[in-house]
Amino acid sequence: MRAVVHRLGTRFWVLGGAVAALLLVVGANAHLLYVAFEARPDCVDHIRMPDETRPGEFRAAKSAC
Repeated sequence: MRAVVHRLGTRFWVLGGAVAALLLVVGANAHLLYVAFEARPDCVDHIRMPDETRPGEFRAAKSAC
């Protein structure tokens, strides 16, 4: 009888740990989605036209301003 109770207790803790890990992953992903949609930076200045004096700088394809 004691072995059956011990086995059920072990199963309970293993399943509880798996559920807790799954909830942690789902919560982290939900937080990342929330931050991605809520964090909208203000309009940032960008190069309007290509400039040969400043190589390596890119301009926006379409300005949001």
